[in-house]
Amino acid sequence: MQVSREFSRRLKSLAAQLLGACVAGYFIYHAVQGDRGILAWLRVTQQLEAAQVELTKSGTDRAALEQRVALLNNSSLDLDMLEERARVMLNFSDPDDVVIFLPSNKPAGSTPQR
Repeated sequence: MQVSREFSRRLKSLAAQLLGACVAGYFIYHAVQGDRGILAWLRVTQQLEAAQVELTKSGTDRAALEQRVALLNNSSLDLDMLEERARVMLNFSDPDDVVIFLPSNKPAGSTPQR
């Protein structure tokens, strides 16, 4: 009789410890692996750093584009330069343009390399 009482008492004590260990394990697992756990926090931190780099790159690209747009302002726009650049970029010429072909600077006896 005393053995069964002792066994029952120790079993209750062991069950309480086992239950406490299971509850602690549950919370520790979710603190590490959960949606708001340590690993999720590290993932979000890496994504944030990548987004910051992308933001910096986008900011510099935007500043460069804003500078190019500012050069197209009517007060600072040189129409002759604009026409010249448009002709170069589009490979057009005016019918009234005179084209002068210059001789190349290669020696007369040289042959093209292949």
